[in-house]
This record gives sequence, C-alpha cells and structure tokens, in this order.
Amino acid sequence: MAYIARKFMLLLFTLFVAATINFIMPRLVPGDPIGAMMAKYQGKLTPDAADALRIAYGLDKHGSALQEYFVYLDKIVHGDFGRSISQFPAPVSEVIAGAAPWTLGLVGITTVLAFLIGSALGLYSAWKRGTRLADALPPIGLFLSSMPYFWFALLLVYVFALWHSIFPLGGALDNFIGDSWTPKWWASLLHHAALPALTIVITAAGGWLVTMRNNAMSVLSEDYLAFGRAKGLSEGLILNRYVLRNALLPSLTGFGIAVGFVVGGAIVVEYVFSYPGLGYYLFTAVTALDYPLMQALFLMISAAVLLANFVVDALYAVLDPRVRDGVNA
Repeated sequence: MAYIARKFMLLLFTLFVAATINFIMPRLVPGDPIGAMMAKYQGKLTPDAADALRIAYGLDKHGSALQEYFVYLDKIVHGDFGRSISQFPAPVSEVIAGAAPWTLGLVGITTVLAFLIGSALGLYSAWKRGTRLADALPPIGLFLSSMPYFWFALLLVYVFALWHSIFPLGGALDNFIGDSWTPKWWASLLHHAALPALTIVITAAGGWLVTMRNNAMSVLSEDYLAFGRAKGLSEGLILNRYVLRNALLPSLTGFGIAVGFVVGGAIVVEYVFSYPGLGYYLFTAVTALDYPLMQALFLMISAAVLLANFVVDALYAVLDPRVRDGVNA
C-alpha cells in the first residue's frame, strides 16, 4: 500500500505540473486567435466585439498572468474549459464530448487489437524460431513499424477509395443515414472506419511483434526453462506460465502509454480520413490558435498517460514477484 500511495502522490504532483505547463505553452505560440476569427467571419465581428472576445478568452493582456493562472486552475477543477475559438460558440466540453466517442471507438479498439495481434505473432516467432514463417515475421514487423502512418493511410486511400472506390474517402458516416444504432447506421460506421482502423492496426502491430519477440527470446535463454523441462513440465505449461507471462511484463509499460495516448487520437490518421475524433480537433485547434480547446485536449492526454502509467505500476506490483519483494523489503 505504501508503494501505491507513493505512486499516487507522484501522479497528483505530475498532474499539477502538467496543468501548469498546459497554461503556459499555448500563450507562447505567436499569433492572434481573435484576429483569425475576424478573418474567418470576414468583417462580421466589429472591433468592439473583438475586444470583448479578447477579454472573455483572457487575451486582453490587462490582467495579471498569476490571476489568470489561478482562474484557469479553478475552472479546470470544475470542468470548465470555456468556449472553443475554432468551433465558436460551442463550449469546449461539448466539442470534446462529441468527438471522444469516435476516437475511443476507433483508436481504442485498434490499439488493443494491434497489441494482441502483434504480441501473439511475436511470441509465435520466438517460440517457433527456425521455421520459415517464424523467421519471416521479424523483418515484416520492422518494416511495418518503421512505415509512416500518413504514408500508409494515403496509400490505402489511393488504392481502396480513389482507384477501386470500395471505401469512402473520409468522414465517419454517410450523409442522411437516419436514426442511430440501426443496422444501416452500424454498416455505415464500419464502412467508414475500415481504412483508418486498418492503418492503425497494421502499422502498430509491427512494433508490438518485434518487441514481444525480443522479450520472448530473452526469456527463452533463461536457465529456469531448462530446469522446468528437466522436471518434466509440458511445453504448453512452459509457454503459457513462464514464457508468455515474463515476456509480456516489459510490454505492459509501452501498452499503458499507448492506451493513454488513445485520448489524443491518431492525429495524422484522423486528419487524412477527415475522421471527427479528438486528434482531428486537436490539429484544428493548433492551426486556429484555439487556446481553450488546445488546453483541454493537452490536459486530457497528459492525465490519461499519467493515469495509465499509474495503473501499469500497480499491475507490476501485483504480477511481478520481484517488484512485490522489492516493495515489501
């Protein structure tokens, strides 16, 4: 419990530091978001309205930075991130609530699938080393993991959307699809999500394949496996209880970080496919100097990654006897 308590206190402190950095960084970005809004609405905003918007968004530079900082902390504690500049006049919470299900559904599921598929193939490649298929998997995994997301996404768009017209160019649903949760709605959803999901799974699974194979190869060289075989343990028991468990532990940290970054979405993939997730809106917020939306999304990503690392640390204490022994000592 003392170990978990220390990790939890570290989590709270790191969240505070992340929130502070999140307040400072957007204000260092050059440019004037209100000026960009005036250009977007082409003179529909009067100078008085622009001044009022600068005051509302804390961009008037008349107040103390320290006062703005404490107001900012008070608002985020109460879940108030203000109104989006790029999606004006929608509140930031409304923009995030509308985009989050798309990102969590697409990036969350594909991240888990990529981890499971890549880890299974990596374990097979190490366990069956010396066979033609097992030895062919590591080079394939290295190629896939080094392949840029955007390049592979554009390749899929060209082949399956432009050339053969099998899948749509972008978006999340067909126009005028009708009621939600109907079979027609689900078919449209899966049809639009196929290419971005394939992009994430294929490129990410290669990295997990290589990582798992390296971990498994390291475990397979340990003396306790030879001792287990000498005692007459079956190959299946050795694979599941000793090789898989010990090879999977080092991957948990990377998986925890990957799950944390799910909140930020796959920015490039969502932008290429015009998928209305958090990554797409994060890119829009950065280009439009949308401070409130940027701050909310960056803070969400930081909090998710830190929370995922905390959960992984807790799992390590439960699953790894060496960590438990170190904690109790």
